[in-house]
Amino acid sequence: MDNLPALHTGKARVEFGHVTPIDETAIPFAIIESAEPGPTLLITAGVHGSEFCSIEAAVRAMRTKPEDIKGTLVVLPILNVQGFHKRNIYIMPQDGKNLNRMFPGNPEGSTSERLANWLVTKVYPQVDAYIDMHGGDLDEGLEPFTIFPAGSEKSQAMAAAFGIPVLVAAGGAGYTVDAAGRLGIPSILPEVSGNGLWGEATVMQLTDGVRRVMQHLGMMADVPKEIAEETKVVTMWVPTAPVTGLWYPRKDLTETVGVGQLLGEIKTVFGEVLASIQSEKAGFILYRLTSLSVNQGEALIGVGTPVSA
Repeated sequence: MDNLPALHTGKARVEFGHVTPIDETAIPFAIIESAEPGPTLLITAGVHGSEFCSIEAAVRAMRTKPEDIKGTLVVLPILNVQGFHKRNIYIMPQDGKNLNRMFPGNPEGSTSERLANWLVTKVYPQVDAYIDMHGGDLDEGLEPFTIFPAGSEKSQAMAAAFGIPVLVAAGGAGYTVDAAGRLGIPSILPEVSGNGLWGEATVMQLTDGVRRVMQHLGMMADVPKEIAEETKVVTMWVPTAPVTGLWYPRKDLTETVGVGQLLGEIKTVFGEVLASIQSEKAGFILYRLTSLSVNQGEALIGVGTPVSA
């Protein structure tokens, strides 16, 4: 099977299976459909195969009962199946590319490009809203935040409903929720946990957020209350490593920074400073590379800058 089964049958059902849209990689799926009509929500995880917190949260979403919702829930819990089993960071092992930079994809391209194209052409057009869950890869430390495509009011409202106080308005292209947003589908990308770790509290932060979004969409009634914190909308500036070496960050998560402040240094094993990274923005630290090793071009640290009202 290279495509998902029909999503709208009008009958209550739970269907599990595998779809093989590219190569020989079988991607698991779940379709939970209520007998009551309503929106179709797509949940994906495992775009990055070692972000285990988000994958476990998606696996739990697969246990949703048809009688508890209105509409249809579609879950693809591990998109990067080989990356998951090999514990790869960021990339799809088949082509060495980051799937979350390949959208909208290419039907004649490499593995990740073809998978992105399948999602954009075969899956996204069948849904009304989209959550792509992430969980902080093996070399990433982060403070929880939810990304939404900048300028999309419906996506921002979904992000606020999810319940993480920090919302990141993201520009650019190439990533999952941007591609969905360009098709007019409200889309968000929550990030929770880090370093590939997962536990009950962080998984529940994601699963509770999913339930709040389903309430927001009119799919579910009885959901956990939102976190009683003021929502903060930010943009995020992420410098990349100009050289390969050893990475020594100077700022911790949530710590405030000013323009020109030292964020970290890249050194040789002999202690020679190869590069000093100063902040170009004022804000606070949302993300940082936690590994000692760093390669040229890799993301180092993320500075969240509040968006003016």
